[in-house]
Amino acid sequence: TVIASASEGLYSTISALVHPGDEVIYFEPSFDSYGPIVRLQGATPVPIKLSLADFRVNWGEVAAAITPKTRMIIINTPHNPTATVFDEADIARLKALTRNTDIVILADEVYEHVVFDGAKHQSMACHSELAERSVIVSSFGKSYHVTGWRVGYCLAPAELMNEIRKVHQFMVFSADTPMQYAFVDALANRESYLGLSAFYQRKRDLLAHGLRESRFELLPSAGSFFMLARFRGFSDETDSDFVLRLIRDARVATIPLSAFYSDGTDSGLIRLSFSKDDATLIEGARRLCEI
Repeated sequence: TVIASASEGLYSTISALVHPGDEVIYFEPSFDSYGPIVRLQGATPVPIKLSLADFRVNWGEVAAAITPKTRMIIINTPHNPTATVFDEADIARLKALTRNTDIVILADEVYEHVVFDGAKHQSMACHSELAERSVIVSSFGKSYHVTGWRVGYCLAPAELMNEIRKVHQFMVFSADTPMQYAFVDALANRESYLGLSAFYQRKRDLLAHGLRESRFELLPSAGSFFMLARFRGFSDETDSDFVLRLIRDARVATIPLSAFYSDGTDSGLIRLSFSKDDATLIEGARRLCEI
């Protein structure tokens, strides 16, 4: 189903498949709409924090959090904001935990074409055992640098998609028609999306190179448009105060990682985006090196 942005796909899916009294597991730091959408259905969001050491999923914690009320697990790979990606071990654990259950997987895969260093995107569509219980939401806007066009797509087994379309119909009825024609033309060139990993990996490396003499500690970026940077080695400010100072003093806009936690966890990290032209990345890095 073509949807009016991945955000609409997330809302339609959760609205269609999650009901009052249900529980939905997701991982923090997270894209900020997951928890609110779940609460709007009268259900309970169950956030599980990723490890601060490497921002990987602790599957033992997931197993302990699953109850008879668990209706859905939301995953996001490549991950915003931490830039981590699922590997085969994550897939194996997800299969084991959901096998012989009625748990639905909502897979936010909007950065599916932006995976670095030769790694493979572990889509739910590539694993039949997961595909039969999964809803995949993705975004043309992310792939073609036109997020304002607000067009995405949703994949699911027919019995799940039938329910999602009922919500989609009464939310927006259809996505923007002229933009859909534009994407049909764009998709005719496979390199327009299959070349994105190399395109963004070069930008990742350009930004990292520009920051090599800064005081920031850069965390690995395995996918997406983002990179986390630790500043606690030279400042004891809160992350919110620190990003405000960056805007005021360096005129560089970043996002505090605490914004991606429901409880405002502050671990001294900010999120940088390298979805910018080269000149902007070079100048931004130069300014951050002066902090």
